[in-house]
Amino acid sequence: MMLRALTLVLLSLFVANLSISGVKAADAVVRIETPMPPPGWALLERELFKANVSACREYYSRYFDSRGFLECVERWGGDDGPDDAIENLTDWPLLHMLGADDSVRDLYLTAWEGHLRQFTAAKTSQVEFARDGMYYREFPVMMDWLHNAEGLTVFNMQGLSAPEAPKFAQRVRRFADFYVPSADNPLQATATANYDASQRIIVSLFNGSRGPLKRPATALDWAGDPIEIEGRFHPGHGERTYAEMLAHFKDYTETLGDHPQNLMVTSLALNAFMATGDEKYRRWVLDYVDAWSERAAANKGLLPSNIGRDGRIGGDANGKWYGGTYGWGFTVVDPVTGKQAHRSTVRLALGGFGNALLLSGQQKYVDVWRKQIDTVNAQRKLIDGRQLTPHMFGDNGWYDFKPEPWHHGALEVAYWSMRNEDLDRVATHPWIAYLRGQNATYPESALRADLSRIRTRIAAMRADETTPDTRLSDDPMKYNPCSVHSLLHLTSGGLPVPLGSALHVRLRYFDSQRQRPGLPPDVGALVDRLTADEVRVTLVNVHQTEPRVLQLQAGAYGEHQIESLQTDTTAIQPVTGRRLTIELAPGCGASLTLKTKRYQNPGRF
Repeated sequence: MMLRALTLVLLSLFVANLSISGVKAADAVVRIETPMPPPGWALLERELFKANVSACREYYSRYFDSRGFLECVERWGGDDGPDDAIENLTDWPLLHMLGADDSVRDLYLTAWEGHLRQFTAAKTSQVEFARDGMYYREFPVMMDWLHNAEGLTVFNMQGLSAPEAPKFAQRVRRFADFYVPSADNPLQATATANYDASQRIIVSLFNGSRGPLKRPATALDWAGDPIEIEGRFHPGHGERTYAEMLAHFKDYTETLGDHPQNLMVTSLALNAFMATGDEKYRRWVLDYVDAWSERAAANKGLLPSNIGRDGRIGGDANGKWYGGTYGWGFTVVDPVTGKQAHRSTVRLALGGFGNALLLSGQQKYVDVWRKQIDTVNAQRKLIDGRQLTPHMFGDNGWYDFKPEPWHHGALEVAYWSMRNEDLDRVATHPWIAYLRGQNATYPESALRADLSRIRTRIAAMRADETTPDTRLSDDPMKYNPCSVHSLLHLTSGGLPVPLGSALHVRLRYFDSQRQRPGLPPDVGALVDRLTADEVRVTLVNVHQTEPRVLQLQAGAYGEHQIESLQTDTTAIQPVTGRRLTIELAPGCGASLTLKTKRYQNPGRF
């Protein structure tokens, strides 16, 4: 018999669909009327939301004007550029999606629009492809995807926070169409096509709205126009002169052909699919990731770092599978320190495999990355009495041996697969240890750490003596106070977003009363158990006199399927769908255990 304090009521199928910010009809209603004294973790979550909002407002007022323009010296380049301007607001859409005040959304949207205008108007004098504007059709003219992806960290998450914003649906299709070929896509004209469908490659490391760079890149292409440095700026790479900026990039010339970091492009097509449901975007993501999976299989489990324009591994890198700018063997001399610097970015391909998993539900994409981790770590050997693992590969074989294993993506692989052997690899991660019942203090310590991070960053910002004419676009980034990692772990059972990836979470929330994404005011959520087919969450309303109503969704995009629901005081109840409505009486809470099938549904915003 169901207890009076907590009941489950199945909804009929004709419940009206609500269209604001992704709030949709739920599949069942859970009424929670069991009193629960406010837990410490719940009060800390609410305080973290409050502190984030206050800090973000102050940060924005310091560095952005009323138009949303970043107050800085506008430049093109890999040191600082348009990508850094909006990257300064990384995680702000996620903060709003989790439940922060709408002012956070309004500020980042203003900055997004402002930076588009600012850097469309900003022009280079010597970098040829940006002389008519650093942005064209509201997108970078052409740059590598380490930097393009940084400039899209806000836009790629906007669909989870403000999909109804003006021009979003229009832009998400346009941006994807720079890469996704189709018969009716004028952006895929031969002269400007970034993607060669016959070879399943993006044809250059430099690509964008004006197409690919069809020649080797130069140091000028990377560094941008000449600029006064000494006594005025402090570039992030430590250069003291413009000559050192050029020297930093002097070896970044082998850019023809495809590179694994181009897999970050798949987030554009994923977002277009989530916004439109157009199957061509999903098919393209899977086809492109499949192509890279095949190349890894043909290369003994390792993603090659160059695919020539002829489709051959190493075809534009003198036949070397490890060649090319940012490749496995990309080691240069830092002009500031005079020391070797190892700068492979193959690790940035990770997000593409996560995107393919999300769109297909197929674990074969996780297998590719796991195989790469295992293949690299199998090269470890005893050197001077220590077991060391290589992180680079060049003409003379493996090098850059370090005590730590090559672990890029290990946490994501464990989360995506939920296999014990993958979880064992990251067993010392404090969040994983908590989920395995070995770190009971993690929730409060993680929330307190994020509160401390906000305080520290705002204090440093207040001490910042730069002015708009002595500030580069990436200078404010180290002060961005937005701190959401603990909230993603604890409220949603999810991961922070790797560069160029989608959001992977087990649970997402919508405020039914305010018709917007996120936890309602005064509601705390704590995920304390995750398995391959189960998630347990405690929900509590810390307001003692007012009820709260929310929707709980399985997955950021509704990609997971709920099969049943159980509480500490009720039997298992079958539930078929993606969402539940939770009605929380004042001062009440309960723990819910959901049986789910992961990555079962085509997701949507």
